[in-house]
Amino acid sequence: MTADVPEAAPPAEPRHRSPLLDRRGAVAATGPDAGVAWHYGDPTAEQRALTRGGAVVDQSHLGVVRVTGPDRLSWLHSITSQQLTDLAPRTSTETLVLSPQGHVEHVAAVVDDGEATWLISETARELAAWLDRMRFMLRVEVADVTDDWAAIGEPVDAEGAEGEPVTWRDPWPRTLPGGTRYGPPDDEHPGADRAWRLVLVPRAGLADAVRAREASGWPLVGTWASEAVRVEAWRPLAGREVDHRTIPHELDWLRTAVHLHKGCYRGQETIARVHNMGRPPRRLVMLHLDGSGHVLPEAGAVVRDLGDLLTTGEPGREVGQVTTVARHHELGPVALAVVKRSVPADVELAVEADGGVVTAGQETVVPGDGVSVDRPAPRGPLTRGLGGHPML
Repeated sequence: MTADVPEAAPPAEPRHRSPLLDRRGAVAATGPDAGVAWHYGDPTAEQRALTRGGAVVDQSHLGVVRVTGPDRLSWLHSITSQQLTDLAPRTSTETLVLSPQGHVEHVAAVVDDGEATWLISETARELAAWLDRMRFMLRVEVADVTDDWAAIGEPVDAEGAEGEPVTWRDPWPRTLPGGTRYGPPDDEHPGADRAWRLVLVPRAGLADAVRAREASGWPLVGTWASEAVRVEAWRPLAGREVDHRTIPHELDWLRTAVHLHKGCYRGQETIARVHNMGRPPRRLVMLHLDGSGHVLPEAGAVVRDLGDLLTTGEPGREVGQVTTVARHHELGPVALAVVKRSVPADVELAVEADGGVVTAGQETVVPGDGVSVDRPAPRGPLTRGLGGHPML
């Protein structure tokens, strides 16, 4: 039987090719990062510079949507998962567009500059089209401005100040007001030390914006570095950890992208039901991959039960799928994967790779019990027998 796991995404066609790919030593990224550089010749040194807090990352493959009009925040609040009505200027958050069944369809980094709300997304074209269909008679205008604006990443833990470019500061892993967590407390989370923000610059001035940072001593680094740091921080992304079945609970995304106490929105019933009475059917894990054989899996690789493999000699049962693979300069080869909730957290797993099988130890991101830290207590017999629900 095939496990209920993410499916590999088809190869991405870059919407824009970054001019920084013309730099000497640049190696182009593939998949979701297509259009920018994977590295510029020395990925280990690049990652060290990023973790020291002094580097700039080309993120111009991301899309940008700009929403204007006096109703923009209340409207976005009503159709997405986050509390946005009273979002103050230059305050960053993130939100999800969910299907009626509560599955993640779009993810957007959100910041308002007082005149417009900016949404940075890996699916900007599709997100803008969906938002445009939802305007009805409200005073809002939606524009996909990806052709005009590009993002650059910085290891800086600060919001943009007045007079500075539009800046989105990643809230991960802080549990925002109205959110909850399945994983460790904010200050004990592996992502607590990861500073990250995206700064929007005119696309025509991308190279100049990067050169200005290089002039201050920051090297330009590729997505090899930023992805390794993201995996270490257990930070989910739409183009990697999300498939058509994903609900936010599986990725511990109720920390930053969902407000549990706001009004109704599409998909809210699933959010509330799983949080209050159920358990997410899958869970995110970080894998420490055995790199001794010099064989590494790719995103989309099948994760199997190693115990079955060792005892029978046959391929173990399929329990999940790798979503992101990275080489970390200190941790070695690591990955994020989505596995069945029933997989014990203390067992080794086997990951399929070209040329063999790679063993992997787990690091728990979402615990197998599937219960958040503030789940309401059961309220009598009405909660009995719910374990058989497909989302519980």
